[in-house]
Amino acid sequence: MGKTSLKMMILSALFCAIIAVCAQISITFLPPVPFTMQNFAVALTVVILGRRYGTLAILLYILVGAIGVPVFAKFNAGLPVLVGPTGGYLIGYIVSAFVMGTMIDRGKLTFMKAFIVNIVGLAIIHVAGVIQLKLVGSMTWDKAIGIDITFILPDLIKIILASYIGIQVRRRLALAGLLPNSLNNEKIVA
Repeated sequence: MGKTSLKMMILSALFCAIIAVCAQISITFLPPVPFTMQNFAVALTVVILGRRYGTLAILLYILVGAIGVPVFAKFNAGLPVLVGPTGGYLIGYIVSAFVMGTMIDRGKLTFMKAFIVNIVGLAIIHVAGVIQLKLVGSMTWDKAIGIDITFILPDLIKIILASYIGIQVRRRLALAGLLPNSLNNEKIVA
């Protein structure tokens, strides 16, 4: 294993931890879905780390939670969370990270590109979440969509912040030599 791979695996583990911390910033005002900062952390992770290591960080987060470490919202853990009413959002993180990362890794990275990519990722997360809310939560489509819609505006604000902060952090990590050439600063346009 090369130095670059080791650095990127360490960064992936660090971002897994950041997602876990952001999951604990949680308010439940419309059960069963809590309002958390996970979507912010997922978007930030992928903008900074790209497809390979961003997806790795998300997979690691889901795996750690699945085996029982209380990293999900409200310090929850285990497979019951993944197959429960809100598990679709967590599963959506994996798919969205891969899709978003693929888009991020192609061509120059601008704020607008990061924002559009994060909108695509957010759509994937919300669709997966609504489907599982409906099917597992024994809700009508109207109720599942109604619960989900209340999170759209806050999530848009989160991805605006994640797009801006992600580009800035990625630029600084690249300048410090902590990102591989495939994620270097030359691909980032302010």
